Amino acid sequence: MSSLVGGASGLLAQAGTVEGSQRSERRFDGPSPPPADRKVTVERRGEVCLIGLNRPQVHNRVDPEAFGALARAYADYDADDGLRAAVLFGHGESFSRGIDVDAFAEALRTGKARAPDADGIDPLGRSRLLGKPLVAVVHGDTWNMGHELFLVADIRIASADTRFAQDENTHGRFPGGGSTIRFPREAGWGNAMRYMLTGDHWGAEEARRMWLVQEIAPDPRAALDLGLDMAARIARCGPGIKTTLASARKEVDQGEGRAFSDLGEQYRALYGTEDFLEGRKAEAEGREPVYRGR
Repeated sequence: MSSLVGGASGLLAQAGTVEGSQRSERRFDGPSPPPADRKVTVERRGEVCLIGLNRPQVHNRVDPEAFGALARAYADYDADDGLRAAVLFGHGESFSRGIDVDAFAEALRTGKARAPDADGIDPLGRSRLLGKPLVAVVHGDTWNMGHELFLVADIRIASADTRFAQDENTHGRFPGGGSTIRFPREAGWGNAMRYMLTGDHWGAEEARRMWLVQEIAPDPRAALDLGLDMAARIARCGPGIKTTLASARKEVDQGEGRAFSDLGEQYRALYGTEDFLEGRKAEAEGREPVYRGR
């Protein structure tokens, strides 16, 4: 099975669909070799932030330290005007098998537990979501909390070898990280309950049938390549990407009436940005715009 451990010399794959249904080749360097003592890696690629789960020895099960590190990585990305899109992936043979139950139980038993996202943005999006786009790239086992991290993303890409699960009910638990809300909303009630209530696993093609996956790549490296290309194309867009996310989320959370009523003010706010003026200037000069997130 392909692995994303370490740094590949390069990823060469067909990029995703572009305007006019044309295909273009892009070459991306693979993720840098992850430090063994860092449970979450963060790497800057121009205007793209590459965030990696890095506990491959336990299939990227998320312990309190990793959860906190991921929350801080999300907050740092959100606050950095020079970063415009992020890609979440997993080092090793799997994206993530979910929560490290023993580690969280030990933290609770010893009284050392604290809100693991206290210094950042909750990666499960239960209180606050990222204000900028997140692309999730998954492969191998993507179970439970791993699937919930995946559901929070705005665009989702899977390797053909991905094995999804939301099987907490078979272990005496329940999907407490947001899947009881997001899974039915994204996939439909019957589809979500069919898997959450039985604990059955499913594959990438079934995920696409349920509209959970936007793209499937033949292997993990091709999936990451596609995710990087997708993020790069988002990053080339103007300041409206943040407004687009905010407006769409308002419709989901507060209803279309509120979302429609706020469109005018959101559009007026864009008129005051440097990036809006840059877009107009670039169009007049016949060149590609250079947006800076301001």
